[in-house]
Amino acid sequence: MEEKKKTSPKGKRLSLSSKKAAELYNKVSAELAHLYPNHECALEYGGHPWRLVVMARLSAQCTDARVNIVCRELFEKYPTVESLAYAKVTDVESIVKPCGLYRMKASDIVGECRDIVERFDGKVPADMDALLSMPGVGRKIANLIMGDIHGMGGVVCDTHFMRICGRLGFYPEELRDPTKIERLMDPVIPKDEQSAFCHRIVQFGRDVCMARGETCGVCPMKDFCRKGMKKAD
Repeated sequence: MEEKKKTSPKGKRLSLSSKKAAELYNKVSAELAHLYPNHECALEYGGHPWRLVVMARLSAQCTDARVNIVCRELFEKYPTVESLAYAKVTDVESIVKPCGLYRMKASDIVGECRDIVERFDGKVPADMDALLSMPGVGRKIANLIMGDIHGMGGVVCDTHFMRICGRLGFYPEELRDPTKIERLMDPVIPKDEQSAFCHRIVQFGRDVCMARGETCGVCPMKDFCRKGMKKAD
């Protein structure tokens, strides 16, 4: 028997049935893998886990490209997690200012690094609760770390992911709650594919399925995307 669809308290459908979600995921995943065979994180952290924590915090309301540029200077001045952990926050502020919200971000990244050094023996923890206990780390960053660094999977619900998966039809397009979306999509995407899928979705959102100036007419997913099919009607 097909699993019942998840509904909101008011009875509005929140997601597809398990079978239909899996069918849609397989189509989307195959197309994304064809478009983007490589699925590296856009943040250039050089294989250093602590740097990804820092860069992910700086990326809030800032482009990955700008974060990459700013962090070249940041990591040149503070090449180790220990050096950034005990840096003067005001000195860090002057470097990360182009990323916006620089006072809060500078305080958070120094605090994150100090936690890594003092609480976690110099290593980025592989535990969701531990990650969430660090300054400035929410579920989006924690899932990124769990997936990219520890290979444990993690649905990174950034704006691209939420927008595109809603347009595709996994859930109502107007749903914008990242926690609800994570819970809906986690069982749909196999754990060992979550990081790759999320990175590919982000790149697809930058290249094709943008927030403005939709390109449904030339989208390679228009034949099975809910929004694309509506545009064709």
